[in-house]
Amino acid sequence: MKTLYLIDVSGFIYRAYYALPAVTRTDGAPIGAVLGFCSMMLKLRERICQHSNNALWAGAFDVSRKNFRHEIDPSYKSNRKEVPEDLQHQFSIIRQATTAFNCPIIEKAGFEADDIIATYSKITKTKGIRIVIISSDKDLMQLYDENTLIFNPVKEKWVTENDILDKFGVHAEKVIEVQALAGDPSDGIIGIPGIGVKIAAELINKFGSLDLLLNNIHVIPQKKRRELLTKYANLAILAKKLVTLRSDIEIDFNEEKLEFPMKIDKETLSDFFEAQEFKNLLKRLNNLT
Repeated sequence: MKTLYLIDVSGFIYRAYYALPAVTRTDGAPIGAVLGFCSMMLKLRERICQHSNNALWAGAFDVSRKNFRHEIDPSYKSNRKEVPEDLQHQFSIIRQATTAFNCPIIEKAGFEADDIIATYSKITKTKGIRIVIISSDKDLMQLYDENTLIFNPVKEKWVTENDILDKFGVHAEKVIEVQALAGDPSDGIIGIPGIGVKIAAELINKFGSLDLLLNNIHVIPQKKRRELLTKYANLAILAKKLVTLRSDIEIDFNEEKLEFPMKIDKETLSDFFEAQEFKNLLKRLNNLT
């Protein structure tokens, strides 16, 4: 079976930026997120070469901060701070890095990288291709199944069904139901005020879905919960639309273009690493066969 390694580049950029210390080139240009991304890519290449002889790969990018969810709710992610200027500078360099690794870039205006990943996950099912999502983003856990695996490059571990249960209190196919109730403060999604993940999971495990829950509010014994669900039902319905990843994007899927190069292009990568002054990465690259 072929395996597609799909990298959540947009998600990784932010995690690398905030997790790693500030690093600059001698000309003062910030490159910390670029360094973190390139280090991860080298590790990923090594892992693929060791475990997969028939691999595909690609990097999913956000085109812009605005997407179709802002048409549903203009306040979506309005609580987010502006992208730091020193991080903005690194976006284009990370695109150069992705190209230097000979990794195809996939993106679609009006959609987030997560939606692209969800669409590719659906496409691969029809083609008999397994997909491994490289991401530490909890929102992608809703895609997890026997054909769609998730590898967290920050913790360097595979996400398991137990990890999802620990995080959301439900199995992967019910994650969006819990998020609809609990909301997602990081994205400015409210959900039902006063209901967190624990209570949301309890309700979804009992009723099965948001729709069934809202149709049976009257049987909930706790008066306060009944009142909250009745008053804020529309917010939960809105939240579900926002947290559900789109898997129906019209986007190109060409296996030949996605083929993973087993032989690394040392010359191209060396030139890129030298330009960014990544001395340690150059040493790692030179030690690769």
